Amino acid sequence: MNRGASSPDDDSTARRAGSGEPVRQKPPARRVERNWTPTLISIFSVVVVFGAAAWFIGRAEQWPRIRRQFFNWDAMVASFPKVLDGFWLNLKVWGICIVAIGVWALVLTLFRVLKGPWLAPLRVFAIVYVDFFRGMPALLLIVLFGFGIPALRLPGLPSSALFWGIVAITLSYAAYATEVYRSGIDAVHDGQRAAAKSLGLTQLQAMRYAILPQAFRNVLPALLNLAIALQKDVAILSILGIRDAVREAEIYKSQTFNYSSYMVAAILFLVTTIPLARLVDYLTRRDRRRRLQGGMI
Repeated sequence: MNRGASSPDDDSTARRAGSGEPVRQKPPARRVERNWTPTLISIFSVVVVFGAAAWFIGRAEQWPRIRRQFFNWDAMVASFPKVLDGFWLNLKVWGICIVAIGVWALVLTLFRVLKGPWLAPLRVFAIVYVDFFRGMPALLLIVLFGFGIPALRLPGLPSSALFWGIVAITLSYAAYATEVYRSGIDAVHDGQRAAAKSLGLTQLQAMRYAILPQAFRNVLPALLNLAIALQKDVAILSILGIRDAVREAEIYKSQTFNYSSYMVAAILFLVTTIPLARLVDYLTRRDRRRRLQGGMI
């Protein structure tokens, strides 16, 4: 091929450059290397830090004893079936609480944001509810509901500690979810409400068709963060005697005086929370890109 001859690609590139259009160039190899360099440095730093920590702990005089008590492989294998059965109960309670919290928090949010003199009592109720249950520790609520209400033996009400534990968690987390919902609604531009009103929509119709869909997209990462925290706090129900993962680990510990069963429970919780955390990061990045693209239009 003649070196002096130009290819069609070169001619089209030259024409675009002469007409003032931007010329697209392939990214050089150095740019790819620069993109990978921070990741490789991060991985290397993590390996060095955790490797140094493992070396330092392993040189401790009492490390063999701690390893037998907390990281005994035989004990972990022996306790795994029971702890796994209890963990399935944790997941079921978690799923029930997510649905109940999402619905109840949405109702409270509507009480809080809807306008009108006839809705003032509902707004006051929502404000008092959020202030009260955000100020109450979840552990205290679980004790009060899980032990106190069944002890009253009220006719027509369940006496199950598990049921009232779920109620306590729902009431507590709904207060936080209500504020998350409200922040998402406040982030929607007032022009959306004005446009819905000009179309003749009522407040509830405007919320359903215009405001809430946008609000949900705004607060989805925050709601998923609440879901991650809830997944761990469900383990507090073990204080009511419910045989979840933590309770089963405690039973094994009391029988063998070995704490390795707690490590099994911890690993099971990590297996579920870490993927959720990565999902939150992905949705946050996607939402940031969407906002940037919307701002450039």
